[in-house]
Amino acid sequence: MAQTPTSNLDSAKSRTQQLMGDIAPKLAELTDDVLYTDVWERPQLSQRDRSLVTVTALIALNRPDQLRSHLVRAKANGLTEEQLVETITHMAFYSGWPSAVSAVVIAKEVFAE
Repeated sequence: MAQTPTSNLDSAKSRTQQLMGDIAPKLAELTDDVLYTDVWERPQLSQRDRSLVTVTALIALNRPDQLRSHLVRAKANGLTEEQLVETITHMAFYSGWPSAVSAVVIAKEVFAE
């Protein structure tokens, strides 16, 4: 019987397996076991703060595919759309205008879903 996800973490694991488990099983395992089970669960930063840091890094690095899913996660972790747009605006001056414009387009799509 398939296990029903019970938290954000379980959903992320299942999504990781869906995205890469068949072609890169070790990377999927490390993502689930180290990134989501260990790093994201450390108590030194809240889930909200980790989401804000992650979204900021993804904007700066211009990683649109990962930004999309982390904007969804950021909202689930308590960041508002207004706060996320403000983060994108702020990052325009630190990571470049093109990265911020790309992030706004992605945010608009994510917020419309």
